[in-house]
Amino acid sequence: MRATTTARRVLTSLLATTLLAGGVLLGQTVTAEPAAAAKITCNIGQLKADARKERDRAAQLKRLGATTEARKALAKAEALEKRARQCADAENNSRPPLWK
Repeated sequence: MRATTTARRVLTSLLATTLLAGGVLLGQTVTAEPAAAAKITCNIGQLKADARKERDRAAQLKRLGATTEARKALAKAEALEKRARQCADAENNSRPPLWK
């Protein structure tokens, strides 16, 4: 009786593991997009404008005495500016394909 209980537990856990692993693999293959379809474009002007708005908001918050929120707004502005620089660098430094 003890061997059948152990065998049942082992088989149940093995079946559950197999189903989970198969579901994860199947889910990844179904939802995976081709690399060419996942082209990311960014609007550098919009990113810079958003960063400027966040910096203005941070200055206003700092004047009002909300230093924690001002720091968060400044961090968000810096992140937006960094993203704009990354996009500009990517556009300036990308090479066309060899066949063009």
